[in-house]
Formats: sequence, C-alpha cells, structure tokens
Amino acid sequence: MAGQLEPLGKDRRFPEVKQLLTAVDGTVVKTLSRIVQAAYLRSPSDGRSLSGWRVHTQFDMERGLPSRIDATGASNQGEADERAVLRRTLEPDRCYVLDRGYAQFSLFNAIVAAQSSYVCRVRDNSVYNVLEQRPLSAEAIAAQVTFDAIVSLGEGRAPPDQPQHPVRLVFIKTTPHDKRGQRDGGRNRPGSDGLLRIATNLLDVPAEVIGFIYQRRWTIEIFFRFLKHILGCRHLLSTDPVGVEIQAYCAIIACLLIALWTGKQPTKRTYEMSCFYFIGWADEEELLTHLSKLNAQSA
Repeated sequence: MAGQLEPLGKDRRFPEVKQLLTAVDGTVVKTLSRIVQAAYLRSPSDGRSLSGWRVHTQFDMERGLPSRIDATGASNQGEADERAVLRRTLEPDRCYVLDRGYAQFSLFNAIVAAQSSYVCRVRDNSVYNVLEQRPLSAEAIAAQVTFDAIVSLGEGRAPPDQPQHPVRLVFIKTTPHDKRGQRDGGRNRPGSDGLLRIATNLLDVPAEVIGFIYQRRWTIEIFFRFLKHILGCRHLLSTDPVGVEIQAYCAIIACLLIALWTGKQPTKRTYEMSCFYFIGWADEEELLTHLSKLNAQSA
C-alpha cells in the first residue's frame, strides 16, 4: 500500500537531496505490568512499576506516513536500544534525520556503509577540530546559520569509534529553552543553549537546507501524537510483542488506507468520519461530502 502512495509534494527547498528523507525516532506506549520484558523502570515519585513497549519508527517525510515500525521492550538498552534497532534496519539510498539520542559515531559509519546519509543533531558539549571553515551565503545567514565547517570528531577515541568519513557540522541559532520536566521515571534531558549543532555527511547541500531538513524531523513527533491519541495506541491491548506489532501495524494500515482513499495525510477529522461511516453513524453521502471539502480546501 505504501508503494501506491504518491509523495505529498516534494519540498522545493530540498532539490539537492536525492535520497528518501526518513525521520527516525521511538516512543513508548504503555501496557499493563504483566511480564518482566515489558517492565522498564520504576517511577521515582511513588515506586510504581512502569511498563510498556518502545515503538521504533521510520517515517517517510515526503509521504507523511511511517515506512517501518519495530516494537521492542521500553528499556532502550541492549537489543532494544534505539541506535541498535536502526543499525539492524538500515537501507540504502536514505537520508536519515535523527535527534541527538542517535548521535553515535559508529552508527554514522554504519549509515554511510549502507550507502545512505544522515542529518543528526549532536550534543552541545561535542568536541571537534575545524578542518575547513565554509563561508556562509546570504540565504544561510537569513536562515540563522552561524557556522558551517568540515570537522574531525571523536579525537582521542579508538578508530572504530571515530567517523570514517568527512563530517560536516552546521550551527543554527534558535531560541534557548530549559526542559520543564521529565518523562515518567526518566532523567531530565538538557535544554537548548540557543544553538542547534547538526552533523551530516551531506557535503554539497546548502547549509540552510540542512537546517530545513532537521526542522522537518518534527513531523514524526506529530505522527506519534496521532498514533497514540487518534488511532488508539496510547495504551496497548496486548502485553505480547507480537500483539504489540499487530496493533501498531493495524494503525499503520489505517493511515495508509485513509491516505490512499483521500490522497492526503490522515487527519483527526477524516479518521473520525471514516469511523462513523464504518460503524453506521454516517452514511456514504456524508463521508463523500467531507472528502469533497478536503479537496476544495487543498485546491
């Protein structure tokens, strides 16, 4: 079904990127604490056991839909570590767009070895040496780019833990902020000091385009909200990994069917109207009227 979908419209800012833009991230969905594999930590506030599964997602940014989902335990350790999962599922001719949790030099090497590329935010305390400073164009300056250079990362580490390819580092000015809390039982993540540090092996793409690509990574977060709150995956029906995958893939199939039917990304209202139609609360005329309004709005 995914192969039948046409891109929603390639962003005119990304003509230089020939590979498939793929945002990668994971989210935890909760389940009942019935099996040890699902229990991942205890809440520091009251000692409750928290249980769930981590849904590792690869998201096609051009079609606005997931292309792959893998379900693991929620601990984010060992085989369930988000970087390990991505390493096992790498494909060629992709541009993986990653948040700083995926910033690992050996993973960067694996992506390049798979004949793909990456755009990844790195940590604020990353150490590097500038090898080639690049001038900033007027377009880059307008896009708040403050630094663009070829750098060496991983100084002092063993060769396997160093990038084995040229790495480009782009700084983009943004609004500083502090994290306002923490996830259930999780650690406080660092806020932003006002600079996004983005590492990539895309050497010929304008710096401002690198920033736009990373900005689009947020679409996967919107999908996670849609998955949990609209498609009913906020709490899982099963505590078995196969059952988790079935529920996740049912949600993906629902997204694909709506997109194939309407030619657009699934929205809350379209999903609700489809549900009303299938349970008999809306007739075919009402559904078609809703779809015609969508076509009129996009015309």
